[in-house]
Amino acid sequence: MKQKTENVRETKFIHAFIPLVFLVCSLTYTIRYTNADPHIPIMISGMLAACVAMFSLKYKWDYILEGILNTIKSSMEAAIILLIIGMVVGSWIISGVVPTMIFYGLKIISPGIFLPAALILALIVALATGSSWSTAATVGIALMGVGTGLGIPPQITAGAIISGAYMGDKLSPLSDTTNLAPAMAGSNLFEHIKAMLATTIPSFIITLILFCIIGSRYAGSDIDTATLNSILGTLQNQFYISPLLFIVPVITITLVVKKVPAIPGLFCGSLIGGIAAMVFQKTSLSDFITALQKGYVSQSGNAVVDELLTRGGMNSMMWTVSLIICALFLGGVMERAGMLNAIANKILSLAKSTGSLILATIFTAIASNALAAEQYLSIVITGRIFKDAYAKRNLHPVTLSRVLEDSGTLSSPLFPWNSCGAYMIAALGIAPWIYVPYCFLNLINPVISAIYGYTGFTIKYLNGENEKKFHFKKALLTMLNIFHK
Repeated sequence: MKQKTENVRETKFIHAFIPLVFLVCSLTYTIRYTNADPHIPIMISGMLAACVAMFSLKYKWDYILEGILNTIKSSMEAAIILLIIGMVVGSWIISGVVPTMIFYGLKIISPGIFLPAALILALIVALATGSSWSTAATVGIALMGVGTGLGIPPQITAGAIISGAYMGDKLSPLSDTTNLAPAMAGSNLFEHIKAMLATTIPSFIITLILFCIIGSRYAGSDIDTATLNSILGTLQNQFYISPLLFIVPVITITLVVKKVPAIPGLFCGSLIGGIAAMVFQKTSLSDFITALQKGYVSQSGNAVVDELLTRGGMNSMMWTVSLIICALFLGGVMERAGMLNAIANKILSLAKSTGSLILATIFTAIASNALAAEQYLSIVITGRIFKDAYAKRNLHPVTLSRVLEDSGTLSSPLFPWNSCGAYMIAALGIAPWIYVPYCFLNLINPVISAIYGYTGFTIKYLNGENEKKFHFKKALLTMLNIFHK
């Protein structure tokens, strides 16, 4: 339906500010004081935004609803992938794939090197597959189990997995966001990847050092060998453990690398897991179908093993899917009524220099991830708003595409209601928010991108102006001034 625009008022920052403030306050109260889920505050914020759009801006409900449905439709593939990931987890547990990966991981990896090893392994798999989601759903699940067995808090392990997965995803030419960002900015794919190395490699080195330091704290601690041996023994008693079961994840990852679309590729992974379950674990077809729907329920008597392996199934993803739909409802209203543009334009009006323009781009992409709840929308909305501004400043499109990834891609898993954040929570089996402080790469990369903007380091211009050399003192003074203001 086309909106009749003669009576529609111009959307200003105050119109977007009202539902935004309500969202922040309601989420803070709900999470801090009631320990409830974020679904209801997000839905109420969406309805408040719709009321502002209809009664203050004079938009018709049918026009707003069309925007909501279009926004939700754009993320339905992600919702289907989530459901299939639930099936994969249930399938790979009942088949013995996940128990086998945990078993050999506990036998080989020591606590001191586990976190940097998890970071690097996640990076390699994501770089090969181009997908942080596939990485979390395959090696991520096993690494969470290994970390628990080694006595490392799950939120720290999750931070290492997410950091590695998003770096690999960000630099892989197979990644959808790595192709989307240059498409929105008007740059070349491989120029874009080359430009990202300048911000991503320093971020990764810092992240690796931090996880080495954290891991060293566990290297000196005594491992509870009795508990560890109990876990290993329980896994062997409950499942047939064999390196042959590694064939299942190898085939699945190979399908993704060969550019088989995510939905059929992961669905095949769940079916291959079913074949392995019936061949190696002597599972009945009925039990396998139940695991796909409801997940696997471990009843070994070992509390640690039961907690690790009681999970998966399509039903386990319904909470996550419903959260994404609630967030997309809010994002759809604010996008349709021009509220996201109003926020971005307010930020853009404050950008008086190249550094402040890049900082404004970073804040807009992060805000879009928080409000629109979808990294694709974050990249598209931010890229569309700032493309002309970068051109007016004679900045090369690759500068914009890099900033879109440094902020839009990497901040997406930091918000539990964003599709990426909700996915990581569901796939890795972690609680909202507690993993965020340990997603070092995701937190550091936008800061480095902002520093480069203010110092001019590696900033590329259309007229071929030379990129400035990095001056540490100038960068430090610049960031101190920003925080002081």
